[in-house]
Amino acid sequence: MATPNLSEIITTTLRKRSGSLADAVSNGNALLARLSTKGNMRPVSGGRTIVEELEYAENSTFKYYSGYEELDINPSDVMTAAEYNWKQAAVVVSASGLEADVQNSGKEAIINLVEKRIANAHRTMKNQISTGIYSDGTGYDSKQITGLQAQVADDPTTGTVGGINRSTWTFWRNKKYSNATMNASVIQGYMQNLYLQCTRGSDKPDLITADAYMYEYYWDALQSIQRINHDNDMARQGWNSLAFLNADVIYDGDSGHPSYTMYFLNTDFIYLRPHSNRNFVPLERRDSINQDAYVVPIVFAGNLTMSNAKLQGVLFKS
Repeated sequence: MATPNLSEIITTTLRKRSGSLADAVSNGNALLARLSTKGNMRPVSGGRTIVEELEYAENSTFKYYSGYEELDINPSDVMTAAEYNWKQAAVVVSASGLEADVQNSGKEAIINLVEKRIANAHRTMKNQISTGIYSDGTGYDSKQITGLQAQVADDPTTGTVGGINRSTWTFWRNKKYSNATMNASVIQGYMQNLYLQCTRGSDKPDLITADAYMYEYYWDALQSIQRINHDNDMARQGWNSLAFLNADVIYDGDSGHPSYTMYFLNTDFIYLRPHSNRNFVPLERRDSINQDAYVVPIVFAGNLTMSNAKLQGVLFKS
């Protein structure tokens, strides 16, 4: 029996698994898992930037009136947009001519080689994208995803996110609460304070992510009245889930989450926006021009975006 072509096996296997890779990435991060459940992973077909429309003010023409009193018909500027740059990432599955044409003997040997390299590529992409989700976006010479440390900032009065300067526009500032003392005896009070800051009518945080320290402080604080959510989407997906009012409290410390930090997130206004042609998909095989080798890149293009900053919050040890 002829030895199967290694490059064809790698390429076809990666194509078949592109959907499972996207699932693996989303399920490896608490925020992405919630966005996936809500349908907030919204592909983009193109554009110079990723545009997220948002309301930043109420209509100024509202008034009470009597009889024939004139109404205010002046235009009211209530809409703007955040613009996010495309962020690109790739991981490469490779093989040399020696491996592909000389050392392999039989179908099983080749498939084992492919399986291990693809599994490693999946883990690498999942871990790095997850780390990017919690980053400040400055990694890899600022080519990293615009993560939560940038969008839900410890100092929300500084910096530009999505093209909007937070020192100028107060509507684009997230909430924050910090204290030098952080332990089980005080954390519930701090959480209550921030939760109320992030609440607007029926809009409330639905997901609280935590590193190991903050999660343990909250868990210890619950003691005999602890509420552990088993009957929710996050628990069914395998996450350790506590509850704080209507929000799931998730330990996500292995995903690049900053230490001594909790994010209070209203995920109705957070999105992952991948390009429809670069949503963790393999490209065609690329042959080296000066080596007896070839590569198959797995690529992503997109960014994490937000349409309301005032309903997001961060609690951290200062």
